[in-house]
Amino acid sequence: MQQYTDEELLEMFRNEETRNVSLHHMIKTYQQRLYWHIRKIVIDHDDTDDVLQNTFIKAWKGLLNFKEEAKLYTWLYRIATNESISFLRQKQRKNLTSIHPMEYQLSKTLESDDFFKGDEIQLKLQKAILTLPEKQRIVFNMRYYDETPYDTMSEILETSAGALKASYHHAAKKIEEYLLNH
Repeated sequence: MQQYTDEELLEMFRNEETRNVSLHHMIKTYQQRLYWHIRKIVIDHDDTDDVLQNTFIKAWKGLLNFKEEAKLYTWLYRIATNESISFLRQKQRKNLTSIHPMEYQLSKTLESDDFFKGDEIQLKLQKAILTLPEKQRIVFNMRYYDETPYDTMSEILETSAGALKASYHHAAKKIEEYLLNH
């Protein structure tokens, strides 16, 4: 399959005759990376697929107004992050009757996930990550697993690089403490 730059994809999208081809290539280019970004937030495979689909639907609806102030990749990650957070909040509101916090529910989902291929140590790390506040969890995953530079994270999460560095540092300390005590 031919690779296109973001600029070429956006140009193709602006042309009504090549809009669908552009979206197809955009999905093929970013689908896997966005899937894993979302998966680290919502944990469940099926939920991830739903959020990913919503991400591309939102992108489709917003692309004509995309002003290219950010990179396409950054913009899609911002949409995916916001959709993931919204999804978790909706899920939490639906489960208000549950006596267990969302982190516990996500942890149980992870334990029963047929798609999780990690060993006991990786499961313990994932459980530690799930104890973090939402923002710290996202920052930790983006930095630790994806090695996302702070300036890119800053664009995606619309937060200063300094604040993100502090969030990552606090998250790493909390994870270290969890791993030592569990």
